[in-house]
Amino acid sequence: MTVIDWLLESDPAVRWQVLRDLTSASPDEVAAERARVATHGPGATLLAQQGADGAWAGVAWNPGNTSTMHVLWLLAHLGLDPASPEARQAVERVREHVTWKGCGPAECDSNRFFEGELEPCINGQVALAGAYFGEDVGALIDRLLGERLDDGGWNCEAANGSTRSSFNTTICVLEALLVWERSGHATDAVREARQAGEAYLLDRQLFRRRSTGEAIVQDRKSGGTWSDLAFPTWWHYDVLRGLDYLRAADVAPDERVDEAIALVLSKRGEDGRWWLDVQHSGTMPVDLGERVGEPSRWITLRAMRVLQWYKADSPV
Repeated sequence: MTVIDWLLESDPAVRWQVLRDLTSASPDEVAAERARVATHGPGATLLAQQGADGAWAGVAWNPGNTSTMHVLWLLAHLGLDPASPEARQAVERVREHVTWKGCGPAECDSNRFFEGELEPCINGQVALAGAYFGEDVGALIDRLLGERLDDGGWNCEAANGSTRSSFNTTICVLEALLVWERSGHATDAVREARQAGEAYLLDRQLFRRRSTGEAIVQDRKSGGTWSDLAFPTWWHYDVLRGLDYLRAADVAPDERVDEAIALVLSKRGEDGRWWLDVQHSGTMPVDLGERVGEPSRWITLRAMRVLQWYKADSPV
């Protein structure tokens, strides 16, 4: 069995992205498999968990990865078709009923879900979900644009006086800006901010301190190791997440990604698969069938398409 065969022996969320990114499948074949995300596998399970109040776990956000924000973020990454009846119904319930009451700063209690709250890390994830599912998150995007720091990135700790950006917050905001831009909202301001954030990552080779060139072995906030690969990533940064973002954004690879690519390659097993290194703290809202220390279809899919992107423009 080839690695591609192994990947295709999976649920529709993995299968449709493998067909799109790693095979020569026709657009109709890809679309047909993507349509099954709403009715089979983890996508269907997550949709069925939505409460009568429109929320997941009864709240807009919680620290345990089971909230409305976490589930919508995950459904976007699974590739639930935003035009599907299931997606439209679920998102309408969120839009009409879910607020930030009791799970964010008190001044945000009356905010509708897609208005977000105060932290750019959380708001980046909300904006990504909103943009992906066709919601108007323009005001939230404008807020994020106004919170960019002088070094090109973002940091949730800016409100507490930090003037240096965070990889974690920056990747959350960048992913949102990219989806917003591609959903028909391309503006010079969005493009400029996105490209500045990309330069923030690239100028640091995706895992080094710009000041000293030292490799960042452990994240200050979470204690996580950026060479440990996870899915879902939630708010956490890792090297593969940074690379997969650059691939999605059609950034031409150059020597600044070489070390990060080598790191990802070093983690490939002899059988051509990558393992799940870590599962971030909190409760998974759905079982993706993957365990730490075992081969991971999600990590393998993302690593393989990153390598395909890299090889297209770089000598290997």
